Amino acid sequence: MLLLLAFACIMATAVSSSVQSAPGLPGVYPGRARVITIQDSRSIQTFVPVESRIAEMVNLGLVRLTEASSPAKAWQSLVATQDIVGIKVFSAPGPTSGTRLAVVAGVLQSMLSAGLKKEHILVWDKHASNLRRSGFFDLAERFGVHVEGAADAGYDENVFYESPLLGKPVWGDLEFGRSGPEIGRKSYVSKLLTRRISKIINVTPLLNHNLAGVSGNLYGLAFASVDNSIRFESTLERMATAIPELCALPELGDKVLLNIVDALICQYQGEERTLLHYSTILGQLRFSRDPVALDVLSLRELKRQRESAGILERPLNFQIYTNATVLDLGISDPRKIDLTLIQSEDANEPPVTRDE
Repeated sequence: MLLLLAFACIMATAVSSSVQSAPGLPGVYPGRARVITIQDSRSIQTFVPVESRIAEMVNLGLVRLTEASSPAKAWQSLVATQDIVGIKVFSAPGPTSGTRLAVVAGVLQSMLSAGLKKEHILVWDKHASNLRRSGFFDLAERFGVHVEGAADAGYDENVFYESPLLGKPVWGDLEFGRSGPEIGRKSYVSKLLTRRISKIINVTPLLNHNLAGVSGNLYGLAFASVDNSIRFESTLERMATAIPELCALPELGDKVLLNIVDALICQYQGEERTLLHYSTILGQLRFSRDPVALDVLSLRELKRQRESAGILERPLNFQIYTNATVLDLGISDPRKIDLTLIQSEDANEPPVTRDE
């Protein structure tokens, strides 16, 4: 915890600058988090996403979050013409339990319809092999955009996160094969983030993680972006320190412009294994500028679903998210999250708004 607080002081200027400018950012309100949930019962049928319905949900969520007059205006408020936008997915679990292709297709369709250049869009995760197995290479070819693994792009020797916790670099890590007393203390950031991507869109599934609680925005971004991360994944305490501190790096957290939770399905047991008998169809997409708030809502949903199924609750690692708030990454207090639920079928009706 002392390390976290010291890191917070060091990072305060870099991280807080984006938070303090919140009044000028669409969908951001100082001191509170705003979440738009779009629900459509027709968006998924027998665990199969309906792409045409999901595309409408994406556009509606963007417009309501940014308060723009159209999806094109929404994108113009979020992305500059020179930006290289990296759509961060969670592909390791595969196409059913990971980020679903239909959701990313909806995002791509919306971006391209708004006039964003396809050569400025990149779908990414840590490993190209997972992206390929989950169908993202085929999807990228369909839309004419790029796709790449962060590990496959290599790591930047000049940009790193340093921790006293010693790791043993594995094949693919920048320091693999090197020796010396300081080897294994640094996690280097992918060149994909330091040299190419200027803005990040997180698209994460509503999927449990036994230590982090949810395979969400913070967990997915932190460990996909750097090498030598295995050292942090063995205990709750290590994760609670490393994940927020990694996300507070300017090359990561400062670039996040939008977070979307693919809550078409909530899988509350199994982590990266597809276990549909431990899954509930929600038919939702959740939008926010705040990655922490979305992760907190996902934790609460996973808890509800496990209780409903009569599954014994495991200890929740909420410290990740309170530590993230210390570093100004977002809001972890549910009382400060303003949640608006919109039924896509009744998009012209007044939305239901409530505080979580």
